[in-house]
Amino acid sequence: MSQSLRKLRARIATQARHRCGYCQTQEVVSGIPLTLEHIIPKAAGGSDEEWNLWLSCRLCNEEKGVLTEAVDPESGETVALFNPRTQEWKEHFAWSEDGTYITGRTACGRATIVALSLNSELRVRSRAIWVEAGYHPPE
Repeated sequence: MSQSLRKLRARIATQARHRCGYCQTQEVVSGIPLTLEHIIPKAAGGSDEEWNLWLSCRLCNEEKGVLTEAVDPESGETVALFNPRTQEWKEHFAWSEDGTYITGRTACGRATIVALSLNSELRVRSRAIWVEAGYHPPE
């Protein structure tokens, strides 16, 4: 990794508070480096400019793929996926009372939860362990 890319990743990691922009998984808790994710995928015309990059865990990044929109399961409407760089997580999502499930507050949030499988069985089970250890949900 070039020095300029390392600096860019460090800057974005600080902005993202070292968390996945979608599921909020903390890099230090997962033990796996988060990836630089293209909010608008390169395959959909996105660039490598900083405004189009954020941190993402591998699960979210792989589920998102080239998606930029998805269907809100409540309204049936196709909406843009959550943009962690320009939108506030807490406006679109909340944690369940036990801290293991992500709930959608908006059409964008609900569609993103479904499209990125944010409440898959493995993720929920991992969060339960993190909650029990006192590491989750992140503040």
